[in-house]
Order: sequence, then structure tokens, then C-alpha cells
Amino acid sequence: MVAFRTAAEYIVAKRDNRPACLILDLILPDLDGLEIQRRLTGSGAPPIVFVTARGDAVSVARAMKNGAIDFLIEPIDYSQLIADVELAFREDLRKRKELVETRSLLVRWQTLTPRETEVFHHTVAGLLNKQAADELGVAENTYQVHRGRVMRKMKAGSLAELVRMSTKLEPILQRPYEEDSVDLYLSTEMASVEPVHERAYTLPGTTTRQAMAARPY
Repeated sequence: MVAFRTAAEYIVAKRDNRPACLILDLILPDLDGLEIQRRLTGSGAPPIVFVTARGDAVSVARAMKNGAIDFLIEPIDYSQLIADVELAFREDLRKRKELVETRSLLVRWQTLTPRETEVFHHTVAGLLNKQAADELGVAENTYQVHRGRVMRKMKAGSLAELVRMSTKLEPILQRPYEEDSVDLYLSTEMASVEPVHERAYTLPGTTTRQAMAARPY
């Protein structure tokens, strides 16, 4: 477990590569818990479990709509907290795996030449080779050569797999300033993380020792 006295401390802290969970209070010295949750959205931060002494229906609704795992009001059921943390760990692991896969996909995408990029888009659009070649102003056999290179560079075993890759890439490539979108994604979503000191502790009512981020007291 790593404890942070303020939201600012947590926001500037670096993560290691282990699954994590952020246990967050609504009231902190510098920022409201819901505001922290909003700022962390899309930053690669771990899933959040709110634990607070004071909560209202509006805060609960906002927290859950913004993706919180749970919202617990003290006194809490520690078995529920453990279940929430374990769920958060699984969710964080899933998201981090997706990010790693996306990064690998983007690295492969960046190896495509401008012509191969055009061929990629025409291929996943479902155009026949002759149609795509005509639109690009090249011979059909030339298009097929480029298409083969695209498949090899992207490590796609089939057209269906290439289309799935396109579906994953599309939200990133269509961001504003498209030419910089890949580099921006890699520098924000996939920022490197460094090891931090960890404190393991045992939650009341269990012998299981867990490592997790904690809300400040």
C-alpha cells in the first residue's frame, strides 16, 4: 500500500507495473474526490473505490457514472471492500494489457509507408483489389504487393484480423491533429512507470495481505 497525503502527491506519483486500486475519499486537503476522479479519467490511473464518512446520492451517482468500482460509506463492510479491490485489480490488469497491445499495434502502424497507409485504409474499407488500385492510380498487381507488405508489417493473419486492428486504431488516429495523434497517445496513455515503495497490510477480518494505493487520512 502507498498512502498519499494530498491529491497533488498522488497525481505526480509514478506507477509501477503491478495491478493497482485507488481507494479515494471525497474530502481531501486540496481537491474534491470527484474532481480527482475527473482529472484522472483517461490518464491510465487505476480503478477507483470511494470510501468516505460522508456521502450523498448525487456524489454516489456521479462517482459510479464516471467509472468508480464502488462507493462505500463508513462504517464499511470490509469483506465488500476486499471484493471491490480484487475486482479493481482484475479491471486494471485488463486495461493495462489492452494498453500494451495497443502500443504494439501503434508501433507496427508507424512502420507503414505513406503508400502502405493508403493501402491499409482501402483494404479495411472492403474494396476489391481492382477498385482500390483504380482509386490509388496504380496497377492491380502493384496494389496487391503493397497489400501483402501491409499484412506482414501489421502481423495480420487475415483480412478480418486487419479490420479488427483498424477498429482499435481508429479512435486514436481520428483525434485532432491526426499526424501527431499516435505520438501523443504513446506519450500520455503509455507513459513509463517506475517502481514505488510498497507497504502490504491485512484488512480487518482477513488474513490476505494486499498491496494497494490508499486514500489519505
